[in-house]
Amino acid sequence: MMMLIQVELLSFAFAKLGLPPEIGMMVLSLSLLGSVVNLPVAKIKNHAPIRELPQSVYWGLLRIPVQPYRNETQIFINLGGCLIPATLSIYLFSNSTLSLSSVLLGITIISIISYYFSRPIQGLGIGMPILVAPVSAAMVGLLISPEQSAALAYISGTLGVLIGADLLRMKDISRLGTPYASIGGAGTFDGIFITGIVAALLA
Repeated sequence: MMMLIQVELLSFAFAKLGLPPEIGMMVLSLSLLGSVVNLPVAKIKNHAPIRELPQSVYWGLLRIPVQPYRNETQIFINLGGCLIPATLSIYLFSNSTLSLSSVLLGITIISIISYYFSRPIQGLGIGMPILVAPVSAAMVGLLISPEQSAALAYISGTLGVLIGADLLRMKDISRLGTPYASIGGAGTFDGIFITGIVAALLA
C-alpha cells in the first residue's frame, strides 16, 4: 500500500472516481480502520459439529480472532468493508450521469461472478480470490459505460461482491460451524477493498 501511495497510483484512482486526493485518502484510511469494526445485527442457529480452530487464523489482509463456537453464529456488518463502500457507491452514483439500468446491470453481473467464485470455508466463513472482482468490474465498466467506466467499475464491483459473495451466501453460514460471520469482512473485505482501487485504475 505504501508503494502505491508513493507512486501516486491511489491519487490517480481517486481522480478517476472524481474524488479530490484529500477525500480519497480519508476514505482509504476510514476503510482500513473500519475493517476491524464489526456491528452486530443478528444471530442464527446452526447444526454444524463443534470443532477446534487453530490458534492463529489468517485470511487475506485480516487476522481472524479465534472465538468459541456454540452452535450459534453471530452476524455482523463490517464498517470498512460494507458500510463505507456502499456509502461511497451511492455518492458516486448520485454525482454521475450513470443510468440506473446500467448500474443494476453491472451489479448483477459482478454479483453472479462473485457468487460463482466465492467459497464457504469450514470454520471461517466466506472467501473469494482477491483479483476476480476488480478485474471483472473494470471490464464491466469499460463495456457498459466507457465514459464513466471508473465510477461504474467501483459501484458494480463493491456492491456486486457484497451481494454475490456475502448476502447470497448467507444460506451457507449455518453449515460452516463458524462463531461469527461478517458482511463485508474477512475474505470478502479483500475483494471489496482491492476492487475500489484496482477497478478504478483499470477502467
